[in-house]
Amino acid sequence: MDFYEALSNRRSIYQLSNQSIVSDEKIVKLIEACLQYTPSAFHSQSQRVVVLFDQSHADLWDITLKSLKNIVLASDFSATESKMKGFKNAHGTILFFDDQETTLGLMKKFPLYENNFKLWYQQQNGMLQENVWVALSLEGLGASLQHYNELIEEEVKQVFHLPIHWQMIAQMPFGDILVKPEEKPNMPLNQRLIVLK
Repeated sequence: MDFYEALSNRRSIYQLSNQSIVSDEKIVKLIEACLQYTPSAFHSQSQRVVVLFDQSHADLWDITLKSLKNIVLASDFSATESKMKGFKNAHGTILFFDDQETTLGLMKKFPLYENNFKLWYQQQNGMLQENVWVALSLEGLGASLQHYNELIEEEVKQVFHLPIHWQMIAQMPFGDILVKPEEKPNMPLNQRLIVLK
């Protein structure tokens, strides 16, 4: 599979199996490679990743469901519950964080770039997320990107004994693909791209 095909195959997949055609060890290896080779501003390497399998993966989505129950109307909760069960039915979840101790340290060291670092740490984490997502897709696995950060971050850090200075950015459930999504229409590229000489 070439690079462009890999990009086009990366989609948000919501119907996932708790099985995986790829071993957990290989999944961890590909995440390690993405983490090592994804760039970061000033080579800060502030991106952090936690990979959850088995009971830890299930616990994450139980935490999320419990948190959502406190804010979602009872009349709307069945749809929310179904969505969370779908994520819990996946094979695992990747949690993405930024080490704010590193990022804030750079802001203090280079005050001229303070506002830039606020953007850069999000951008470099986004690059990591995309790299992991494409790598999973290359192996035939499906995934989606979720953002329940504010609801679950504090409890997740407590339950999984994670450093308090890690800021949660996103959650990525993954597993074997049960149903492939339909094609989405794309805007014409000439409305999104300008080439000048």
